Amino acid sequence: MERNTNHCVYNINYHIVFCPKYRHKVIKDDVAKALKNIVQEICATYRYDLIQMEAMPDDVHIFLSASPTVAPTEIVKRLKSITANKIFSMFPGLKRRYFWGSGLWSRGYYIGTAGNASAETIRRYIEVQKSSGKEVKGK
Repeated sequence: MERNTNHCVYNINYHIVFCPKYRHKVIKDDVAKALKNIVQEICATYRYDLIQMEAMPDDVHIFLSASPTVAPTEIVKRLKSITANKIFSMFPGLKRRYFWGSGLWSRGYYIGTAGNASAETIRRYIEVQKSSGKEVKGK
């Protein structure tokens, strides 16, 4: 779907995947619900269009569209830092039990772009991730 700014029409969609440090399976139940709400808030605040999101116990898939004026690394940085801060403040035991004073997310991430042709393929892929338990290569 095409979007526009005052001087630009664009169709830039990003598939972003990142994981908790040490691949701990902590993104479940109330943490997963909170994470989804936080990502929705971030997208609304920064005017990203959240297309699809799925949180698995050991990774998060986010499919969103953003203006071409925003660097993809900036999107990932915002998502990871804001979600980590809010999750740790909502669930302080998580940090004490699993992360011993370090951050929530591992340093690495996956990001891919999609236009109209492959957007539906990515959307279906994200939907089946939770039920299949498959892992993404390259994470």
